[in-house]
Amino acid sequence: MANPASTAEDSASRPWHARIFYGWWIVSAGVVLNMMVSGLLMQSYGAYVVMLREDFGWSRTLLGAGFSFMRAEIGLLGPIEGWLIDKFGPGAVIRVGVVLFGGGFMLFSQVQHVVTFFAAILVMAIGAALSGFLPLSTTVVNWFARHRSTALGILLTGFAAGALMVPGVTWSLETFGWRGTALASGIIILCIGLPLSFVIKRRPEDYGLLPDGDPPKEAAAGGEGGEGPIEIDQSRDFTTREALKSPPFWFLSIGHGSALLIVAAVMVHLIPHLTEAEGFSLSAAGGIVVFMTALQITGQLGGGFIGDRMDKRALVVACMAGHAIALIFLAYGTALWMILVFAVLHGLAWGIRGPLMASMRADYFGRAAFGKIMGFSTLVSTVGMIGGPIIAGAFYDAQDTYQYGFTVLAVLAGLGGTAFLLARPPERPVGA
Repeated sequence: MANPASTAEDSASRPWHARIFYGWWIVSAGVVLNMMVSGLLMQSYGAYVVMLREDFGWSRTLLGAGFSFMRAEIGLLGPIEGWLIDKFGPGAVIRVGVVLFGGGFMLFSQVQHVVTFFAAILVMAIGAALSGFLPLSTTVVNWFARHRSTALGILLTGFAAGALMVPGVTWSLETFGWRGTALASGIIILCIGLPLSFVIKRRPEDYGLLPDGDPPKEAAAGGEGGEGPIEIDQSRDFTTREALKSPPFWFLSIGHGSALLIVAAVMVHLIPHLTEAEGFSLSAAGGIVVFMTALQITGQLGGGFIGDRMDKRALVVACMAGHAIALIFLAYGTALWMILVFAVLHGLAWGIRGPLMASMRADYFGRAAFGKIMGFSTLVSTVGMIGGPIIAGAFYDAQDTYQYGFTVLAVLAGLGGTAFLLARPPERPVGA
């Protein structure tokens, strides 16, 4: 593993793995941590639902509430989590998160009634939040400037790639049962997550480095815009209070929340819609999900690269249009090609937009208080993650079809694009 304290001057004498900028090792560790959060919990939750219904006879409403409760906890924790990251550093926060995440799975393996079920969900949700997106994206923002969107795009592929773990989880559930699988998941999280947490370092400046691996003599001469070297000026970054008073903060948060309305609704209701309304078999519906996931990963990698070279705001507005059009194709699709158009548009829009959310906030408000600013923004945008499935489900219960709910969500996505249009870069504060 590369030593972050190593300097550029002796790079020629070091082995290849030590010549790689340390920020990329952080990104690699983050991909694995995100995969565990996504693959072992978020993406596999539905498979556990089947087992829990068989064992306890619990309703879909109760088990669905468990997922919503988990998402709500992650969102509500955002401001506190951001403060912890900025106060104690992301590495320390991730270590605590890994212990809680793994311990939560072990507690989950011993569930006997509803109270312990929600207690385990609470512990797992807190652990997933503390070891997942927010501390990892904060770290990547600190270690990259010109290549920030690219690094964030790679980091987020861990969430999408987590879907590749689901077949293994379902096999384990069928072979060893849900209790054994949950216990093994907790052990895996601790054995892999704790070592990886020590790879995470707060800032390159603490080790004599600069973002992107730029040498100090170059970084002192230019700016952060990608046409020249980087200027590190923490005194000109926004404080949390200044960001919260800035209209772009709210436009970005509202736009992000409107995108999550669609993302969450599709996560929960896509397979039921395909199997019940479109006549797909369960395996065929799963194939659409895999196809969409592959496009999402493609979008994350390509979107991060493009985002470092183009106007991020214009890209995000185009993605919101893609989300809206995709959902219309899904709502009124009567042929396979229409469903495939949905999968292409939604997968690419989701993938391209994802890394740009954190990158835009870092571009707008700087690095100094990024953790707290992102935490408050997560609190706002999580409303979309919770509300999307509820809106789609409520319209289905009332109309016995997803068409109206998906149409409403498509309109809200269009309004979210307007919010991003209004989110112009703010002027940086002057002085210390």
